[in-house]
Amino acid sequence: MNFEKLLHIDRKVIFVLMGVAIVIPLVFPFRLPVGEQPPTRGLFDTIDRIDPAKQALMVSTDWTPQTEAENQPMTVALIRHGLARKLRVVVISFYNESIPMANQAVMQVVEEYNSQAKNEAEKVVYGRDVVLLGWVPPPIVPILGMGQSITGVYKVDYYGAGTDTLPIMKGLGSYDDIGLVCAVSGGSSPQWFLQFAQPRYGVKIAAAVTAVSAPDLYAYIESGQLSGMLGGMKGAAEYENLIEEKYHVGGRQRAMEGMGPQSIGHLLIMALVIMGNVGYFVARRKAS
Repeated sequence: MNFEKLLHIDRKVIFVLMGVAIVIPLVFPFRLPVGEQPPTRGLFDTIDRIDPAKQALMVSTDWTPQTEAENQPMTVALIRHGLARKLRVVVISFYNESIPMANQAVMQVVEEYNSQAKNEAEKVVYGRDVVLLGWVPPPIVPILGMGQSITGVYKVDYYGAGTDTLPIMKGLGSYDDIGLVCAVSGGSSPQWFLQFAQPRYGVKIAAAVTAVSAPDLYAYIESGQLSGMLGGMKGAAEYENLIEEKYHVGGRQRAMEGMGPQSIGHLLIMALVIMGNVGYFVARRKAS
């Protein structure tokens, strides 16, 4: 075999190979074992320990279309978990761009639960079980304001209904009534909560972030400031798997579907790097 040819593979061949590696697992999806990382388990267990009679789950959807592939499955999974536990789920956002996608996630989960409900009592009702409060700028205003009054900051929900008229908000006064705030983010919103909400009000904080953002937050996991974290698509897939194993809620698992193309793509890159190095060393030996 002429290993030197490995140094001169046409880039168009590489593009085609990568396209095939991504498209085939999307067309013919398969499940991979995803394992379980401690930060993922920490987030799952924290939500499982919230008392539905006393506290609610707050999900802050602070992401834009650029990170939808990672953050959207996280948002959906967190709402699913909260509703599976019969928790009230309050969704907010600090990014105006993410509001329509957050609403899409809320409506998706509501439709999933209601399509599986055997009677009216099992159905999820918007405004009673889950609510999208929307966007109030700038971030520091709602973060600090919710320590005093959530409805004082968010006077209406995404659809314009007065929050003080919604059943879900009865008894939800401030962070004292929130069991966990999970910031789903492609940026730095988890640190905003850690800097301004946790020290002052003592609320528990968790994060669900893109893979490139996760390394910046591991120090907060070690210090105990973060109760848990989902890192990238793998973290989202682990979380989807945990929810399905315990609660069997059903619904599309986009992160699990994405792990196949992502893994095959990574393996192809590794193979190409190895082949290139083999070609390089063979060529250098011949030249010496």
